[in-house]
Formats: sequence, structure tokens, C-alpha cells
Amino acid sequence: ELVQSGGGLVNPGGSLRLSCATSSRTFSRHAVGWFRQAPGKEREFVAVIAWSGGLTEYSAAVKGRFTISGDSPNNSVHLQMHNLQPEDTAVYYCAAAETGARLPRAMSTYRYWGQGTQVTVSS
Repeated sequence: ELVQSGGGLVNPGGSLRLSCATSSRTFSRHAVGWFRQAPGKEREFVAVIAWSGGLTEYSAAVKGRFTISGDSPNNSVHLQMHNLQPEDTAVYYCAAAETGARLPRAMSTYRYWGQGTQVTVSS
């Protein structure tokens, strides 16, 4: 029910934007999060936004470089990524949880998941 777009290959220091859209429901009363999984590593929390109110939280690894935002007209959530580094290389997933204004970081809280999109940072 979540469709991701964006991603690709970028040089270190570059920028990319990921998008997560839903066509079968709205994000109202949901939190929408981004997670990533690098090769050989566990999936980890990246950022989350509460659709109602717009509060956000970020992992320490991306805070100050990534921005999560809601796009109401398009019923989408974007993850703008700046100053990308090789350690940001991973498959990125968006997910939605019916948690209202809470900002969950645990994957188990999320019911709906996108298909994943590859982000590769390399020169």
C-alpha cells in the first residue's frame, strides 16, 4: 500500500530525495517512518514524522543532514538527504503506523511497508 520512489547512485557529498506515497489510504492519524538496511546489517531507524502536527525525530546518524516532510496534496512523505556519505548506502524503506501523534522508532510498531529503494553513495 506504500509506493516508494527516488534513490539511486550519488557521489559522496551529494543529495537525493526519497518519496513514499499511498493511494489506498491517507496518512491521517499515522506516523510515517523511514528505515534503512545496509548489507550485512540489521534494519535501522532513520526518521519519523507524525502526519497530524508534523512533529519529527531523527537518528543521530542523519540528524542535520536528512529532512523528513509531509506532502498533503500528494498524500506523500519525502526524505530529503544531503551530504550523503558511503555509510548511508543501504536499502531504504518507508513504513506507516497508526500511532497518531507519537513518533515510534521500533519497526514492530509499523504495519505498512514500502517496497524498498536502493541508495548507493560512491565515487
